[in-house]
Amino acid sequence: MSDLNDITAASTIDSRGSACPGPLLEAKKGIGKVKVGEVLEVYSNDEGTRIDLKAWANKVGHDYMGYVEADGYDKHFITRKK
Repeated sequence: MSDLNDITAASTIDSRGSACPGPLLEAKKGIGKVKVGEVLEVYSNDEGTRIDLKAWANKVGHDYMGYVEADGYDKHFITRKK
């Protein structure tokens, strides 16, 4: 896997300050705004998002690439597959 810090996202959603299920709901909307093969980046400081985004992406057929820790929040990366 490439270094997640080197990824250029097609779109970024900033859901810092939003508790579960906010970041997941925002990601569901946001993934429809990027093209197949493009990456959606989601910022979140809710630890549950780590589990929620991965489970959702796997369930619906997108590629959850992982997350990196930033200054008090996580940057999650999801590639749209369909």
